[in-house]
Amino acid sequence: MTLPVAVVIPSYNRQHLLPQAIRAALSQSHIDKAVIVVDDGSQDDTHAAVAEFRDDPRFCLVRLARNMGTARAKNVGIMLAGQRAVTFHDSDDLPHRDKVLRQARVMAQPNIGADPCLNWPLAHHQPGDRLQIGLVLTHHELLMPDGRRFEIRRDLSLVDDIFPNLQMGSTVPGEWTHVNSGLFHPQLFQRLGGFSDCIEEDRELRNRIILSGEVVWTIPDLLLTKIETEGALTQDSSTDYQSERRKQDRQRVWQQVEDWLQTRQVQPCPIDLPAGAIAEITNPACLALSPALATDATRDGIAAALQAPSQGQPHG
Repeated sequence: MTLPVAVVIPSYNRQHLLPQAIRAALSQSHIDKAVIVVDDGSQDDTHAAVAEFRDDPRFCLVRLARNMGTARAKNVGIMLAGQRAVTFHDSDDLPHRDKVLRQARVMAQPNIGADPCLNWPLAHHQPGDRLQIGLVLTHHELLMPDGRRFEIRRDLSLVDDIFPNLQMGSTVPGEWTHVNSGLFHPQLFQRLGGFSDCIEEDRELRNRIILSGEVVWTIPDLLLTKIETEGALTQDSSTDYQSERRKQDRQRVWQQVEDWLQTRQVQPCPIDLPAGAIAEITNPACLALSPALATDATRDGIAAALQAPSQGQPHG
């Protein structure tokens, strides 16, 4: 039996892209799903852009009180997903219709064992253990603003921060497997917490997942088109891959890898959201408080937001 799934779409000033992204999420063939758009303090008319979906019982808009960044927006989605597995689709992602269903079916496999041919003690398991899949990834294609198209099929990119010597021959450094759009088991967030508050949040969580011994499964099919649009963080000079801000974040992430090499310990990252983070939730009936690792203040704040009356009219 497959887990129910929450598709979380973090968004900031993306009203021109949101309707397409929401339709793609709602059209996923997995039956038991909720689509949660987390509006990260947008200054555009996001409310009007999503108005056509407000009566759909599977759809919820969460409006944050101010712009808090992608990592915190995704953490809000985690905290509202209840016991659902969670995947994240950016506003410019186009998933294959069966992407979520295929990921959920892989995650639901009951008899995955630790093959004795592999060195499981390094991942805190023993040969023959029954394994719970913590993260299901897929291959994807990347469409650049200049029209170039890349097929990202290099599973070794998952360990580019640990074994960069295995990355030679890639078209772009690392050729990242798209961790952000993986399907995360809800218990993974209970064990490890959520995203670190930085712009390298995917890289940081990916490393934490791998180094802690979580089981990662990759479906070797292109089930997502990732469209790099103008205005995306990776295209903005202040936050692109060569920006000082991203370089500083990478150094911090690499230091965490060095710490693991010395101690073999991974520190979880409890979700910590500021008081009053959520300004509005539409259709809270489709949401529930997640058991993800979080601070007490965050848990109390999310619980209060879920109990607040839903505002039915769009904001100007």
